[in-house]
Amino acid sequence: MGLLDRVSTLIRANLNDLVDRAEDPSKMIKQVILDMENQLLQVKTQVAISIADQHMLEKKQQESAEKAAEWMRKAEISVDKGQDDLARAALERHKSAERTTASFHQQVEDQRAQVTTLKSALGKLETKLNEAQSKSDMLMAQHRRARALGRASDARMEIGSRSTIRTFERMKEKITVSEAVSQAKHEMVTDDVDDRFAQMERDDEVDKLLAELKAKKATA
Repeated sequence: MGLLDRVSTLIRANLNDLVDRAEDPSKMIKQVILDMENQLLQVKTQVAISIADQHMLEKKQQESAEKAAEWMRKAEISVDKGQDDLARAALERHKSAERTTASFHQQVEDQRAQVTTLKSALGKLETKLNEAQSKSDMLMAQHRRARALGRASDARMEIGSRSTIRTFERMKEKITVSEAVSQAKHEMVTDDVDDRFAQMERDDEVDKLLAELKAKKATA
């Protein structure tokens, strides 16, 4: 894949989709930014080289045009001096220089188009890189929120499942039974103590009555 094809792929990349599909979104967004930075450096280098080539071709075009003009001047001088053979040779060189100049002109135009394309790609890639850098934190926060909501939904679904409800009901029943048994034991212990105190009071009353009865008998 050529440089411009790789750049075009990065420019068209949907950052949100890349993050959504990634197993490790943080790693993915960092890799995308790193790729863009690497491609940006390559495009900048290529733009500089292309501009230098354009200047070189323009210089060659100018030199060729000057040669064509010089050979025409020599042809004119040769004609003035009646040197037709030299004039013909000069004119041949003139035409060759003109063809070379035309060739350089076309190369210059093609090179200018390439520079324009590269500059456009460079601008778009810089914009995309700035977008990725500014959106990276936001995209990661969105992804974390989405995962948290997903976990919360899964938890609610799990809690609301039939098996979970039945488990809670069984636990509730066991706790209720356990509380009832404990209460019954407590009441049994409490009742036994109360009965013993009541019985002791009744025995005291009987002993008191017996003592009073004996005292009456003794005085009779």
